[in-house]
Amino acid sequence: MDRLLEILIIGLPLFCFAYPFVMAWYWMAGGLFYWKWREKDFRAQTDPPPLDRYPPISVLVPCYNESETAIETLTTACAVDYPDFEVIAINDGSRDDTGAILDRLAAELPRLRVIHLAENGGKANALNTGALLAHHELLLCIDGDALLDRHALRWMAYNFLRDDIGAITGNPRIRNRSTLLGRLQVGEFSSIVGLIKRAQTAYGSLFTVSGVIAGFRRRALADAGWWSSHTLTDDIDVTWRIQMAGWRVVYAPNVMVWILMPETLSGLWNQRVRWAEGGVQMMLDYGRAMLTLRKPRLLLIYVNYVLSVIWSYAMLFGALIYVAGRLGWDNPAVDAGISLVPSWWGAVLAVTYLMQAAVSHLVEQRYEKNMVKSLYWIIWYPLAFWVISTLTTIRAVPKVLFRKPGSVRGTWVSPDRGFR
Repeated sequence: MDRLLEILIIGLPLFCFAYPFVMAWYWMAGGLFYWKWREKDFRAQTDPPPLDRYPPISVLVPCYNESETAIETLTTACAVDYPDFEVIAINDGSRDDTGAILDRLAAELPRLRVIHLAENGGKANALNTGALLAHHELLLCIDGDALLDRHALRWMAYNFLRDDIGAITGNPRIRNRSTLLGRLQVGEFSSIVGLIKRAQTAYGSLFTVSGVIAGFRRRALADAGWWSSHTLTDDIDVTWRIQMAGWRVVYAPNVMVWILMPETLSGLWNQRVRWAEGGVQMMLDYGRAMLTLRKPRLLLIYVNYVLSVIWSYAMLFGALIYVAGRLGWDNPAVDAGISLVPSWWGAVLAVTYLMQAAVSHLVEQRYEKNMVKSLYWIIWYPLAFWVISTLTTIRAVPKVLFRKPGSVRGTWVSPDRGFR
């Protein structure tokens, strides 16, 4: 037993730091391949390629207590450059004056339709209602605080040219940058999220679409069973079910939207715990399917997520071992494994993060013209990203495992958007 403990503790620091090191290079390699394969020769963001036909698109905007953001969001959505589209705002039982605002906007904006639901049934229910009442096959879903890029629908149509694509995930860009948390998340969405989604597309499967901007083919949603109101994160769940139904899900960086993100620690924590809970639920829901190799293409991304959960608890165990050693636990294994950060690993990780920042600047510069100003935060954010991921995963696993059956509710609340 002591020998096993000694091997475990000695190998712990290596795993804790090898995993983020290897994954950083894994994402960089995939991101660069995607950039070379799909993006390097793209036209300018403001000059989407002409198409032989422009399929009509329905833009779905679920709204719950969006009185502060609805006017800007829907006015911007109705002003995009596309020949044939409609915008559907779904008022999901709002308790403020969102409904009255939407009705007034519908009278002013010819492309806008409004659906009122009597009760707050949740985002998934609102999206299902909007999708069933939409006039068109292609659906673009955005949040009630999102400002759609003028050319987003043209780029969306371009990305749906392939018949096997069931969904796309767009490119959210942070627009509130007045605080340290806001600036850090600029680095996250460019150096982490964008790179990961490019790599996942290159490797063949996507972990999740972005809940704030995602496009769907209605046939793919029907095959997948639409959005579920019994899941913690509808975006992760629907992504996996669409891919399990045989459709591809890809990243479309030119389908852009400008969003508000939490700028308080409590708002950021609550958001990331919810995301982590959704990931853990996915891991449990699809474990049997992965073991039976029903969808081999999804196995790589599934294993990666499982390893990330194991890594989070390895970090926790390593921290406990470190504290025990400092408190005088008389065990040779503790002495051998007491250094959680070997001196040479610090330099290796620093260089890796620097290279990741350089790669992210290369692939993101067409979308963030002044990205150099954020480079300082981009360099340092990967470390914060791993810490946040670790803590939220540790918190999420027991919450999901010990949640009472049927306790997941479909209702939702407006998130922290930085200005409240």
